[in-house]
Amino acid sequence: MTEDRHEDRHDDHHDDGLPEELPLEAGRRRRRRSRVPGCLAVLVALAVVAGGLWWAGNAGMAFLRDLASDPEDYPGPGKGSVTIEVVSGDTSTIICRAMADKDVVASVDACIAAANADPDAGGIQVGFYSLKKQMAAADAIDVLVDPANLVKSSLTVPEGLRVVDILERLAASTDYDVEDFEKVLATPEKIGLPDYAGGDAEGYLFPATYDFGPNAKPKDMLKAMVDRWRQAADEAGLEEAADALGYTPHELMTIASLVEAEGRGDDMPKVARVIYNRLEIEPNPSAGFLQVDAAVNYALGREPIARLTTDEIDSVADSPYNTYRQKGLPPGPIEAPGDAAIDAAANPADGPWFFYVTVNLRTGETKFTDDYDEFLGFKRELDEYCATQSDRC
Repeated sequence: MTEDRHEDRHDDHHDDGLPEELPLEAGRRRRRRSRVPGCLAVLVALAVVAGGLWWAGNAGMAFLRDLASDPEDYPGPGKGSVTIEVVSGDTSTIICRAMADKDVVASVDACIAAANADPDAGGIQVGFYSLKKQMAAADAIDVLVDPANLVKSSLTVPEGLRVVDILERLAASTDYDVEDFEKVLATPEKIGLPDYAGGDAEGYLFPATYDFGPNAKPKDMLKAMVDRWRQAADEAGLEEAADALGYTPHELMTIASLVEAEGRGDDMPKVARVIYNRLEIEPNPSAGFLQVDAAVNYALGREPIARLTTDEIDSVADSPYNTYRQKGLPPGPIEAPGDAAIDAAANPADGPWFFYVTVNLRTGETKFTDDYDEFLGFKRELDEYCATQSDRC
């Protein structure tokens, strides 16, 4: 019975043709048949890779050769004229792009390569430069690294000038008229004057040497002068000193202008102390009257002279700038004080002096005293000097 059942099951497997349990031999034959297409796929893939490598070895190398070739550059020397501005914070890439945009250089890459090859390129100064179109990149960088090539208009404003004098100098050094600068001063907020200046630029256009670019306008120039004043005021601690001394910053600027007009060098802090003493020491009969000739000359609208007559003083008796007839400080500065005068007003010397006389106008020798009789002796010394040694009195 057992053998018959076994034979019957065996016959059933052969009759189905697709048995549920695949015989081992049949499985082996199926895997052998699948190897042929797999090998072909590998061979095809290898052929594709080989073709790709061939392309990389030819077209790819050509691409690399293109990268290694020199960037486009002009042979120079160039033609025409182009102005390039370098502003603070500009990198060589920014500068090169600006030059490429204006056709100064043929490509940014050539320009950057020239800048990288020049050890001075990192020190290119802010300002305007005149170049040509279609320059060799190295030649363009050579122009920029030399500060002598900066395009600028230099103007020196010495200490002690009034606004009217400064505007005349500006007009003489530029293509603008005095009226162009006066229009700017009519809107003082545009140039950064401090509120305590009361809208009057007198004393706040700082004396210094300025380099104005070719595109500078009257507003730019005047603002640069006020900005320079702000730097000097901050360095001297003007506003802090005014608070400590019991004055306003504008009053200290007024004192600084008087010091500029009356003092020199190491005498400036002493002149400042005389002014403070005259303002503050009440027992003296002259207390409150500064008697500064330069302020009276300002009221007269003329250049300062060493000595004034009584008639000249009385001719402007009602002027607030007449320090012989009006007590206290004038309403504002009378001229532009420099660093030393501003510092002297903020940091006056210690001393009891109440009078001073410049006894030698050539050397600037000035004598100080708190004794009225000694002061009269100093005046006689000046009289003698004027009579025998100078025509400036």
